[in-house]
Amino acid sequence: MSFDKPFHRNYRPVKKGHNSGYSDWAYIVDHHYSDHPEHYTRAFAILQKDIIGLFEYIEPSDINLVTYSFRIHELLIRTCIEIEANFKAILKENIFNPVIKNGAKKGQPRDEKSWNINDFKIVNKTHHLDDYSIIFPHWHGMNNERFPFIQWKKDEQLMWYQAYNKCKHDRLHNFEQASLGNLLDAFSGLCVLLSSQFKTESFSTGSDSLAVNTDSYYGGGFGIGGFLIVDFPSDWKDEECYEFDWDVLKKEKERFRKIDYNSFL
Repeated sequence: MSFDKPFHRNYRPVKKGHNSGYSDWAYIVDHHYSDHPEHYTRAFAILQKDIIGLFEYIEPSDINLVTYSFRIHELLIRTCIEIEANFKAILKENIFNPVIKNGAKKGQPRDEKSWNINDFKIVNKTHHLDDYSIIFPHWHGMNNERFPFIQWKKDEQLMWYQAYNKCKHDRLHNFEQASLGNLLDAFSGLCVLLSSQFKTESFSTGSDSLAVNTDSYYGGGFGIGGFLIVDFPSDWKDEECYEFDWDVLKKEKERFRKIDYNSFL
C-alpha cells in the first residue's frame, strides 16, 4: 500500500500515473513541506563554493585523497555541522521523542542537544541514504564516485564521520584525519541528505523558467547546486512510494504526514 500524502522532508518517488511527473516534485516547494529549506540549501551552496575554491590548490584526484590541511579541517567541521543540522531538522519536523535508557533519569525525554549519529541513523530507514551515490565531474583517476552512507548497509560506522569527531576533539593527534578523502565523503553525504529531502530544488530566488534538455559532456543528473552528479536510489518498493495527484492534494488543508520515528526505536 502506497502513501497518499508526502512526509515532511522526505523525497521518494511517486508511482507512475496521471500527473505523476508534476506530483513527483511540486510538493517539495509547498511552504508546509519543510521549515525554511532555503536556510539549508544556502549553507550547502556556500560550502560548495569553498570546496570548488579548494580545488584551485588541491587537484581533485586519487593521489590527493590523503592530503590534509587546516583548510580541509575547517571545511570538514563545517560540512559535518551542516549534516547534523539537516538530520535534526528531519527528526524535529516529524515525530521523534527519544528517552534516556539508563540511570537515575531512565525514561525521561532526551534533549535535542544529546542527539547523535546513532539517532540520525534512523533516517536511513525512510530516506534510503545508503543507496545514493555522488559523482565528482572533475577528477583525475578512478575514485570520483563516492558512497557516503554505504557503511550503514552493514551496520558499520561512517568512517568520515568518525574522522570528523577525532580531529574535532583532538586535532593535534588526529590532524591527518582531516583529509581530502574524508572531506569529499562528508560533502557527498551532505548532498545526499539534501537530495533525499528536496530532490534537485535549491530554493533559489527568481522566476521559474522553461528548462531545455540538451546533451551533456558529463552525462547529466546534476543535483542541488549544479556541480555534483547525484545517482538517486532505484530500489524503492511499491509500498514505499507515494501515490497522489498533487493538483488535487494541494487543495486540501492537511497535505502532509509525519513519519513516526518512535516506531523504529
